[in-house]
Amino acid sequence: MKDFDLTVIGGGAGGLNVASGAVQLGARVALVEKNKLGGDCLYYGCVPTKALVRSAKVASLIKRSKEYGLNDTDISFDFKNIMTHMREVISKIGVHDDPKRFENMGIKVFFGDGRFIDRHAFKIGDHTITSKKFVIATGSRAVVLPIKGLENIKYLTSESALELDYLPKSIIILGAGPIGMEFAQVFARFGIKVTIIEKVGRILPREDKEVTGILESILKEEGIEIHTCLSVDHVRQEGDLKVMVAECHGQKETFQADELMLAIGRAPNLDGLGLDAVGVKVEHRAIAVNNAMRTTAGNIWACGDVTGKYLFTHIAEYQAGLVVANALIPFMKRKVDYRAVPWVTYTDPELGRVGLTEEEARQKYKSVRVYRFDMKDLDRAVIEGEDKGIIKIVCTKKGKILGAHVLAPQGGELLHEFAMAMQNNLGVGSITKTIHVYPALSQAVRRTTNMYYAEKIFSGWVPKVTKKLIRWFD
Repeated sequence: MKDFDLTVIGGGAGGLNVASGAVQLGARVALVEKNKLGGDCLYYGCVPTKALVRSAKVASLIKRSKEYGLNDTDISFDFKNIMTHMREVISKIGVHDDPKRFENMGIKVFFGDGRFIDRHAFKIGDHTITSKKFVIATGSRAVVLPIKGLENIKYLTSESALELDYLPKSIIILGAGPIGMEFAQVFARFGIKVTIIEKVGRILPREDKEVTGILESILKEEGIEIHTCLSVDHVRQEGDLKVMVAECHGQKETFQADELMLAIGRAPNLDGLGLDAVGVKVEHRAIAVNNAMRTTAGNIWACGDVTGKYLFTHIAEYQAGLVVANALIPFMKRKVDYRAVPWVTYTDPELGRVGLTEEEARQKYKSVRVYRFDMKDLDRAVIEGEDKGIIKIVCTKKGKILGAHVLAPQGGELLHEFAMAMQNNLGVGSITKTIHVYPALSQAVRRTTNMYYAEKIFSGWVPKVTKKLIRWFD
């Protein structure tokens, strides 16, 4: 008899959700974690970075006090206190990930490095546990590129940047993806001179080009220096400064700053697990899974960042639910559904996306309609003094929503109405017919979908017919 029915390897968002869900179904569950429960999201991702985003937002609002009818206010802060606040937030949220909480549920928690011995045995240090089934949920880590000279300087990643105990005067951030852009605005709002270097020709290349162009302008207005189409040639240390030499179309440029940060993405944690020994296939540096989250080893599943599919905490949680059902309930055959996956880049304004960009939609569909609503035309946004941004939806001729892009204050909250409609095939009509509170930011969602009907009703032959009808029944 095996020690456990299910063993979860990795104590991040995905692993914790699998373990707690499985034990509630009556399974004998083991949870193996290398360091501490909570994972990247709690210690290096969502939680600490959003705490910094909030502190930076407050600092920005204080600087703008005159815009709200208040007297000019000189802002003063101690960066160490900001970092202390960030860690206090981690501690508050980390209570939910206390090992004792999971042990009280009936989960056996193990700490340490481990590897597969065979498909039913996993060795942790000198101890080996046996299990009928396994789930790999070991998360991801910051990627470091092989840049010439990098080995000779001290640099920051999205993880080590959270350990800073002083505020540098300047920083170069390599990478204009979500991590790079969020840190860039945070640092800039704390008074640091920020320079962004990006190889691809624009910031946030996974997002809609038109919308990111607007965001780029907003960030530049805040003083952030953005350079795209630049490939790094080499880096070096000159005195107290980090120097980066980059090239675009044969033209070299030199940048220097107190600190250099690499923000070029994340890669799954797979090293040392012994996946070859158990027949778990790895593709594109991630664990290959089918639409039920099962690996090529029949009794092993995977979820979260290790699968390389949408590296977000909310996707790890979603996948965890599928794994629990498919691994423990034989007649359950739940399949992944990525039709309406939402995500947000937490700049200010926030940039949320669900579905296709305009370019992707036009490549896939013959007839595409695009509708835009400018946040400066929304009363609540004007009231709040937060009227920068745009909402853009991409639809079919019949009103099916193919994609939605929200660049707005609290854009991550506004995005969910579009995601709900798309997931349930409701179309723009479902939003337009729903009464929205005034004055609320969510009115911008309805105002955007209204444009679909405005185009159909107030253009072409319709007004001519209705005009005659109105006169006829007068």
